[in-house]
Amino acid sequence: MTIQEVSTASQKAGADDADRLAKDTGAPVPQKKQRGAPWPVHFWRSAIGKKWVMAVTGIMLLGFVLVHMIGNLKVFLSAKEVDQYGEWLRTILEPALPRTVFLWILRVGLIGAFFLHITSAYQLTRMNHAARPVKYKGGRNYVAADFASRTMRWTGIIIGLFLIYHLADLTWGTLNPHFVRGAPYENMVQSFNKWYIAAIYIVANIALGIHIFHGAWAMFQSLGLNNPSYNRARRYFATGFAALITIGNVSIPIAVLTGAVS
Repeated sequence: MTIQEVSTASQKAGADDADRLAKDTGAPVPQKKQRGAPWPVHFWRSAIGKKWVMAVTGIMLLGFVLVHMIGNLKVFLSAKEVDQYGEWLRTILEPALPRTVFLWILRVGLIGAFFLHITSAYQLTRMNHAARPVKYKGGRNYVAADFASRTMRWTGIIIGLFLIYHLADLTWGTLNPHFVRGAPYENMVQSFNKWYIAAIYIVANIALGIHIFHGAWAMFQSLGLNNPSYNRARRYFATGFAALITIGNVSIPIAVLTGAVS
């Protein structure tokens, strides 16, 4: 018998002796130590991890919303400016990358951020419900929980549905009978000339502003940056950023409806 075989047999005999001793004395049988999940998985499963994911993906999405709005505001300059901006998005990093490749990288990143943002929000809600299965008998304190925080679920749903409609209207063109690929200015004007489509965009962007207000405020707390000494600055930032995005986005359909942009 080799040394390795002797060692294995000794370990097995020791384990058998431990099991018999545990049965004779009534002590619990020692269990093998389970291998833990990798740190990123363990972090994601925790409530703190999900809040961090919500905050980081929220920052990514806020950055996209800001840049997207700035690009769309070129509608007030000229059709040429908007169309050149749309073409530039398709040619970023050419010739290092083929046409539209970098744009698709951005899209995939945004889709991933959007998915993780929604998933973490849903799972956090489930965790909160599981932690307190019985509702508050006296009702919630709505003085502490403002309107924006109470409506985060519904504004999130409105934004998700609007995003699908927005893509079908001005990116895919399936809901825009006058859609012309590569002509974003003309596509916007053709859509917003219809009052009911302009109304959809206005309502959706007001919901987006409400969602951004609470999200921009809460993300600092999720990242641990909630010192009372700069809570006022957090409030100013959340209010200012939400107002900027809402006013900027809503101004475009209003300008088309009123004939300021045609």
